[in-house]
Amino acid sequence: MQLSKIITSMTIALFSILLFTACEPEIPKDRYNLEECKAELLDAQDYEQDGGIDRIVVVKKERKMYLYKEGKVQQTIPVSLGKNPLGQKQQKGDYKTPEGEFFIHRKLCSPKYYRSLCISYPRPEDKARAAAKGLNPGGDITIHAQPKWNADGKGDSYTLSRNWTQGCVAVTNDAMKELWYAVREGVPITIR
Repeated sequence: MQLSKIITSMTIALFSILLFTACEPEIPKDRYNLEECKAELLDAQDYEQDGGIDRIVVVKKERKMYLYKEGKVQQTIPVSLGKNPLGQKQQKGDYKTPEGEFFIHRKLCSPKYYRSLCISYPRPEDKARAAAKGLNPGGDITIHAQPKWNADGKGDSYTLSRNWTQGCVAVTNDAMKELWYAVREGVPITIR
């Protein structure tokens, strides 16, 4: 009889724990909460109608991104690149930022890097060049923001003073907030 009461009490306690923890999923401390971002995308609130950027140019030697509207530079943003930034990306894992003409093909809510603009790499010619050498061209190249440890921007001077990505173009979270609303899918991006 006593054992039955203990088992019943433990079952109720376990059920309560599961019920209440299911309502609030635990997000790891090194990850961003994506609810707001996903809601914006779902409701198509990820773009300001009164303006926008119609071209992006990244100059790797300068470690700068130039944002254009109607042929005029609207803003210049400092960037970080892949750990091995010089030259064309050849394969997955070479830490090079690709070069060429691409476009923004998707917006992505990123648990690791806040928000990202996905770049259309690899193109068919990148795949063919890699295949001819028996290599994997890599992929998932984005313009992304900062890791969660730098969500407040206090480490921006540190992250912008070096190239640290796996081949992506990294900007500050504040710059990403501007880019997120100023750039639509399909905007061309040149990386040279």
